Amino acid sequence: MRREGRKRTVQDFDTDVIIVGAGPTGLMLAGELRLAGVEAVVLERLTEPMRQSRALGFSARTMEEFGQRGLLERFGDMGVIPIGHFGGLPLDYTIVPGGNFGVRGVPQALTESILHTWATGLGAEIRRGWELTGLTAGDEGAEVRADTPEGPRTLRARYVVGCDGARSPVRKLSGIDFPGHEATIEMLMADVTDVQVRLRPTGELGDAGMVVVLPVGPDTTRVVVFERGAGVRPTTEPPTFQEVAEAFKRVTGEDISSGTPRWLSYFTDSTRQASEYRRGRVFLAGDAAHIHMPIGAQGISAGLGDAVNLGWKLAAEIHGHAPEGLLDTYHAERHPVGDRILANTLSQRSLYLGGPEMAPMRAVFAELMAHEDVRKHLVGMVTGLDITYGAAEGDHPLLGRRLPEFPLPDGPDGAPTVFGLLHDGRGVVLDLRGDEALAAAAAPWTDRVPVVTTAARPEGALADVEALLVRPDGYIAWIGSGGSGAAGLTDALGRFFGAPRDTH
Repeated sequence: MRREGRKRTVQDFDTDVIIVGAGPTGLMLAGELRLAGVEAVVLERLTEPMRQSRALGFSARTMEEFGQRGLLERFGDMGVIPIGHFGGLPLDYTIVPGGNFGVRGVPQALTESILHTWATGLGAEIRRGWELTGLTAGDEGAEVRADTPEGPRTLRARYVVGCDGARSPVRKLSGIDFPGHEATIEMLMADVTDVQVRLRPTGELGDAGMVVVLPVGPDTTRVVVFERGAGVRPTTEPPTFQEVAEAFKRVTGEDISSGTPRWLSYFTDSTRQASEYRRGRVFLAGDAAHIHMPIGAQGISAGLGDAVNLGWKLAAEIHGHAPEGLLDTYHAERHPVGDRILANTLSQRSLYLGGPEMAPMRAVFAELMAHEDVRKHLVGMVTGLDITYGAAEGDHPLLGRRLPEFPLPDGPDGAPTVFGLLHDGRGVVLDLRGDEALAAAAAPWTDRVPVVTTAARPEGALADVEALLVRPDGYIAWIGSGGSGAAGLTDALGRFFGAPRDTH
């Protein structure tokens, strides 16, 4: 459902929000803003969408986020990887409800195409061939300067969000620090046709290094190779196919040199995180805010999670009903998530790719992973299913956590599951018992947060729940249970959705 944007004020803004970067993060954010009726312009340096795909899937939590926006079915039939690893040690990801090691065989180019269609269908504007050259921001707004196909241009907006990758011009022009660690290892990558090679979709470790081999299309195979002791090449140029084939042969003994390369790239274990996700009118999201070694589809999923967290908060601020400090919760909630991803990917790098000196550590981890609680903890960490936002108050175990999906036998507009209630990007008060006091308490906020009464009876951790307040990003902000009625609901609504409207 598309919502109309609010009317222009007297201030001379070209748009509400300028998003720099039309990758998955930028496109997701554009769609989130348009759902909320906020104007968004996306500036992209490239004149055409990328045809190659560094990422080939996304995490279990991202599957849920796409489901909450009605996007998941657009991907068609998707396979998921039930058995993955943590640092090379096998791990069954189905040990937690909804868990998997990631969606299999979904090229990033397809994800971007689906998000582009969704965001532009809602009214977002994508301007290609716009390369950022300048950025200034003050108390009232921000201004960007860019080289465009029509020459230099200037745009003004209320806010700017850098979704422009690891070398983010937005981050650099804003003076935001990007501390971390330089690369110590490098993995070479080639998409190859006309070659037969045994698949190793979750990787195979040997004395000489590690390889990953997986299909990326009906006739194309992706080969990734790490050669122990090779170090990092002194260049930012992609490797030659000869370099990839020779390294692959030294590690595996197999010859792929007869294949035809379609794309060549590389990645490293360079690990960095922006010290601030927000500086005044400027925000960072995705690789502009955090980079790390790609393991378990955590990179693309972290960026999409940033966008879903930020979009509704920016919209509330622009519409004038955000509670004080709401925008600051973007950094407060997402920076720890990014920090945890950096920590677990560095740990996995050492476990998986370290030399013989890491054998004792691998043995200790194997012992720990014999315990179910440890396995669940690691799965929750890698999938993002255990993300908790600590602003919620109360002692229910699901407070601050994601809303599990469950069926709605009587959902409005035919919504078959609870995720259907979030398709329009708004929060919801979910009344599972038909409590009139609940509806009365929430009435002053129903312009922003509808009340939905249902006869659904969720199972598991929600079996004792009588009512829920769910944020637009799918996280639970308040739970009523044990006959508590509406106690605490108005406080939670005010904390996340601002002051009640005047109903007199």
